[in-house]
Amino acid sequence: MFIHNRLGMVESVETLLAQQQRLNQVSNNLANVDTAGYKKESVTFDEMLYNVTRNRQRVGKALNILTSHQQGVTEQTGNALDVALAGPGFFKIDTPQGARYTRAGNFELNADGQLRMPNGGLVIGEGGPIVVDGNEVTIDRTGRVQVDGQVVNQLSIVTFADLRDLEKEGENLFRLKNQTAQEQAVEAPEVKQGFIERANVNTVEEMTELIDLQRAYEGQQKMIHAIDDIDNLAVRRVGSLNS
Repeated sequence: MFIHNRLGMVESVETLLAQQQRLNQVSNNLANVDTAGYKKESVTFDEMLYNVTRNRQRVGKALNILTSHQQGVTEQTGNALDVALAGPGFFKIDTPQGARYTRAGNFELNADGQLRMPNGGLVIGEGGPIVVDGNEVTIDRTGRVQVDGQVVNQLSIVTFADLRDLEKEGENLFRLKNQTAQEQAVEAPEVKQGFIERANVNTVEEMTELIDLQRAYEGQQKMIHAIDDIDNLAVRRVGSLNS
């Protein structure tokens, strides 16, 4: 009976919680606007029916977080260890948790001369970890790595039939959420040495989202206040009835 009588309040609270999740995603996008290779996220609101009583159903709120894999702008840095992909694909990274994938190509060398991400994950080539033992590093458009004129490895650049099989893990890495998905080698990758891919976040769009969020949140708050006023009015009228 509580849900039946207070359905408007329940719906409003659910909507506020959903908008809060939307705010988290927009804030995260804005916070990573300068993060190399970052892919923005958006929240869509799905609806589902679930049972309230044996004979009655109601519509509930379900959230679906989507990652946009749209290409970001490539920016020249002049750093020989910065690498960007102009087109599909992901760099393959070796971590203690297993293989991970990223579009962030702001690489560096560890103490052993291995190419790695800033968080420590090793960049994987077709011959295993990429070791730079020399002075001049050249990475051509196909991802072939040369050190002092000698080919030492080939960047492993992979993709997947359905990018929805990937989910964000943090540290600018993706992991497979569908373990049956298979890596596919990118046949003709376009690698740009001395460039990084910027985040695909449009600051103006995200700020517009924040304004829309504020208005939606205020609207739901007004709805809750209106329901409270109706309840208070009902209590006062019932209490004033003559016996």
